[in-house]
Amino acid sequence: MAEQKKRRLPSAFTILFGLIALLAILTWVIPAGTYRQDSAGNLITGTYHTIARHPQGLWDIFMAPVIGMVGNEATSGAVQIALFILVIGGFLGVVNHTGALNDAIRSVVLNSRGHEQRLIIVLMIIFALGGSTYGMVEETMAFFPLLVPIMMAVGYDSLVAAGVIIIGTRVGDLASTVNPFSTGVASAIIKISPGDGLFSRILLLGVTTALSTWYILRYAKRVKKDPTKSFVYQQRQADLAHFKVDQLEAEPTPLTKAQKRVLTVFILAFLIMIVGLVPWSSINPAWTGFETFTKWLRTVPILGTLVGQDATPLGSWYFNEITMLFFLMAIVVKFVAKIPENEFIQAFMTGMQELMSVAIIVAVARGIQVVMNAGYITGTILHAGETTLAGMPKGVFIILAFVFFILLSFLIPSSSGLAAATMGIMGSLAHFAHVDGSAVVTAYQAATGLITAVTPTAGMLVGGLTLARIPFTAWWKWEAKLIVLLFVVTCVYLVGLVMI
Repeated sequence: MAEQKKRRLPSAFTILFGLIALLAILTWVIPAGTYRQDSAGNLITGTYHTIARHPQGLWDIFMAPVIGMVGNEATSGAVQIALFILVIGGFLGVVNHTGALNDAIRSVVLNSRGHEQRLIIVLMIIFALGGSTYGMVEETMAFFPLLVPIMMAVGYDSLVAAGVIIIGTRVGDLASTVNPFSTGVASAIIKISPGDGLFSRILLLGVTTALSTWYILRYAKRVKKDPTKSFVYQQRQADLAHFKVDQLEAEPTPLTKAQKRVLTVFILAFLIMIVGLVPWSSINPAWTGFETFTKWLRTVPILGTLVGQDATPLGSWYFNEITMLFFLMAIVVKFVAKIPENEFIQAFMTGMQELMSVAIIVAVARGIQVVMNAGYITGTILHAGETTLAGMPKGVFIILAFVFFILLSFLIPSSSGLAAATMGIMGSLAHFAHVDGSAVVTAYQAATGLITAVTPTAGMLVGGLTLARIPFTAWWKWEAKLIVLLFVVTCVYLVGLVMI
């Protein structure tokens, strides 16, 4: 009797498109409703009202990924993120053309042998700090092509690499300390200082980072001892070939002077990206050095005009600026490595081509929000939570608020978008329940951090898993116990916070 073929797991594209279709069906069932908004676009408590249904049909389902890419009045497009991904691919293509990155990675693999666990611990701390301080999210996709081969070469699998990046930043976001995009926005909406609750969130960050690191180390040890224990073992050989791990296991050849210059540019690009994205003046109003320097530079004759009067100061950068950065740095690599023009274009385009599917999948994920917004069901779901939570005891209120934020995070993966949609209402409800506003902010950001490690509506998650060649089902199975542990720890923390 022939061995029965294993059923192939659905791709991320299939799962996302299925969710778009499911939510479109729900727009026929869930009543449509909306809130009035103030001049800043925040929802006004108590203004929910039902409107005529806006059921989404076949046209809307197939149009959703298109609008997800370009955007419309109701939903911002993913084109900025998609273009960033493509340019990152082009930059990596040019760097890889020089051979500098492969030789450098081989050196890391060689030096990490015997110290693999330390590598995981250090990287987890770095990514957690990035998520906690400035909401490190989509920009981490640049690290997947680098870290996956390293982890596989030292005996682990792609899940270990993806776990360090995704779980690291998501735990940081869960316990955001000074993240202006979650802590800052949410605190401003309910008119409290972002510093309220800071020290308790530092404690939460330490506990959840330690727990997550232990979870990843435990799995990594098991896979290193027995590769068949890997959740993606069935594709291990294909992954080893795809990431060219056998080349990384060879002894590294000495770097040439040109390759050393390329690596310097490579490291500098990522350092500038991080410095440019961290909102320094939002963290501390006195940290305005970059703004001051940029204003001074604009006044310098000739140099100010040569650099550009519209230059954005470091600390105020977003996707347009970091996309420009990697495009510029790719050109710098061309010159320091003396790559001929035709080879440079070919390497850049090849690199973009390798990440094309990742760029497209981010747009498909955004299509879920498009259907929800067009069907006017988000307001109805929000109103259900508003009416359910009113008048609850403090301990019960904060747990239900956390669960409510989790449910909304599935539908609104943007942390600032979720804050704008919910915090005005939740702040008022917390006041009536005698719960401190900082506890509600913590519950909100804990929910966004936790769920963006799970939901297919999170562009960083779908893009990262696609880069690491990890099926959604394998990722969910691998992280399930950790998500439950983090949920329980956060609930205990929140109850203790409001009861003290």
